[in-house]
Amino acid sequence: MDSQLSLGKEWLDRLLALMNLTAKVNTEGFETVNTDLDSIWLNIDGSKLTPEQKKQFVGSKGAGIDAIQYLANTILNLNADPESQNSFVIELDGYRVQRNHELAALTKEAVEKVKSTGEETEILGLSSAERKQIHSLLQNLDGLKSESRGQEPDRRLIVQLQSSEA
Repeated sequence: MDSQLSLGKEWLDRLLALMNLTAKVNTEGFETVNTDLDSIWLNIDGSKLTPEQKKQFVGSKGAGIDAIQYLANTILNLNADPESQNSFVIELDGYRVQRNHELAALTKEAVEKVKSTGEETEILGLSSAERKQIHSLLQNLDGLKSESRGQEPDRRLIVQLQSSEA
């Protein structure tokens, strides 16, 4: 894992340099999210970035940071044996940690609503990665199921009772 950590840090350092962003990549000393303990977190120190640079890097609804994270996972695992592949999480100024807290709250609210009313509920405005994360969280809850409906950019996650017909 240490070699993958070094490889990930080196890759992200190079990418930031190509983007003309003067920021260091840290691999320790920051908060992570319990569901991602098996992931390799690459934290970009945003202290030397302007608010505008940070906003552009994260992008609208996290699209920029999600795209960079997708590239990291694709490129860094390209020739790796499937059992030795790692999951990389790109973090900037606590964006991922904050967003994961927001997703946990949205999920809890949806679960409580479905359980109390018996009716399905929608969670709107999620990226495909966020939908996948919530699907993963809900698959372990008895009596509930989730699915995605619609086409991008209006795709949404539906939470419903297991016995509900779609």
